Amino acid sequence: MRELMLGNAAVARGLYEAGCAVISSYPGTPSTEITEEAAKYDEIYCEWAPNEKVAMETAFGACLAGKRSFCAMKHVGLNVAADPLFTMAYTGVNAGMVIGVADDPGMHSSQNEQDSRHYARAAKVPMLEPSDSAEALEFAKLAYELSEEFDTPVLLKMCTRIAHSQSIVRTSERVERDGKPYEKNIAKYVMMPANAIRRHPFVEERTQKLQRWAETAPINRVEEGRDHKLGIITSSTSYQYVKEVCGDTYPVLKLGMAWPLPDQKFIDFAKSVEELVVVEELDPIISDYCAALGLKPSGEYDFPRLGEFSQNLVADRLTHTFPMGRALEDEIPNRPPVMCAGCPHRGLFYTLSKNKCTVLGDIGCYTLGAVAPLSAMDMTLCMGGSISAIHGFNKAGGAETEGKTVAVIGDSTFMHSGMTGLANIAYNRSNSTVIILDNSITGMTGHQQNPTTGYNIKGDPAGKIDLESLCKAMGFNRVRVVDPYDLKACDTVLKEELAAAEPSVIISRRPCALLKYVKHSAPLTVDTGKCVGCKSCMKIGCPAISMKEGKARVDATLCVGCGVCQQLCAVKAFASTKKEG
Repeated sequence: MRELMLGNAAVARGLYEAGCAVISSYPGTPSTEITEEAAKYDEIYCEWAPNEKVAMETAFGACLAGKRSFCAMKHVGLNVAADPLFTMAYTGVNAGMVIGVADDPGMHSSQNEQDSRHYARAAKVPMLEPSDSAEALEFAKLAYELSEEFDTPVLLKMCTRIAHSQSIVRTSERVERDGKPYEKNIAKYVMMPANAIRRHPFVEERTQKLQRWAETAPINRVEEGRDHKLGIITSSTSYQYVKEVCGDTYPVLKLGMAWPLPDQKFIDFAKSVEELVVVEELDPIISDYCAALGLKPSGEYDFPRLGEFSQNLVADRLTHTFPMGRALEDEIPNRPPVMCAGCPHRGLFYTLSKNKCTVLGDIGCYTLGAVAPLSAMDMTLCMGGSISAIHGFNKAGGAETEGKTVAVIGDSTFMHSGMTGLANIAYNRSNSTVIILDNSITGMTGHQQNPTTGYNIKGDPAGKIDLESLCKAMGFNRVRVVDPYDLKACDTVLKEELAAAEPSVIISRRPCALLKYVKHSAPLTVDTGKCVGCKSCMKIGCPAISMKEGKARVDATLCVGCGVCQQLCAVKAFASTKKEG
């Protein structure tokens, strides 16, 4: 059957058709929908793991037990899972194991622009790279075949444009797989040095076999062109841009396997054209590989090494005529991202800003606390980085920093990689204050459950971790809970914990305003007769509040009646629209 399908949904369909039995992932844009879509198939066990390392180890355990498995993550998530990945390259697999990783050129929702192809080369495992939804489905199935044939985990690389674009796929029925029996094999699976050193030659031989496979594999194909003046090597979404711009003008070597690369195919293709051009997003991996083979891709066509490509960019670099489309005559104003109306983090960050705290931040919606007018964040590094960083910051700064520096981290991010940093603070007696922003969901990636919510990926009841008890068990005597809508309470608790001469945790707890089960208060309105236009209410950066003719205004379609603005208004101009009685 032919269907229009999102790239990520197509991967999920491929996993289903291939007989995948176990999926463990951590949500990360642009990979999240793979697991969300896979969870709709009852034949596959799906879960959200606390982090990517746990997800990959879970998937490995499932393949060890003889069932096809999968885990998904975004590019920076693969950094977290790199430890098991590099050793799994040595152990190999029992049943097939596939690892989905999604890069984010252009940094639509990421803190860096790294190229995951480096991991395939460094870990010495194969990587497939689809260029549309149809290939996403087929490559997911092919990945299992390669995994089992060559005894290796296989990386399936997506990118934002492929993951979140739709194209036609052809679906088929699921093929159920009999589980492969587990057989004890200490030499294969116990990676102590004496065994690991004997597995390394296997890895090198496997790479050579995979390279020979890549030479004739149909996923690496030459598409003929009329003009052999140029020959283009490309892959992934860059292939789509090249074809849209050039059509069949030039020969194209389209790569479906990002690693290992086919030496002879490159050499033969280069001989068939006058000039070789490589079109690839981010790092010059293919270009450098060609150069190492002595092929010397042309430097005349200067493609950038940062940002996301487009049809127009490819057309410009290849000096090709391409319709640029129509632009609006009026310049559209920028709309920088802001916290939603009623966001529970707003009151807390206002309090931090008012107290002129140094705030070491983390990855999540709350990173928007760095944006004006709150501007209440000084650092964001990686998942869990805030807690470890404040420990080092205060150990270095001592009394000069301890009373005015906090770390902020979300509930999901805390479960991901904040606990070890918190243990370090307790163990090494760091006089640091950590604020856990508990909005009862993984907000930044679209409302996925986590170990603190009490529900699993399907919304069924699950184990729930009690943050207060956990922090106390780690050795914290001071654990406070505060409602971020209550500015006075936030201010009082913050001052008390910063003044305390011992480690402390503040849990700022209120569910995300966008959760379906959250019941909002009536919207507020402004009495323009009372309003003096002081703009105190504008200091919180709420999108529901604006100024018109020198007076504050509330957009009732956005306002959730959180009351934070009311607490800032000295003249009490804000009032509820709820009718008495």
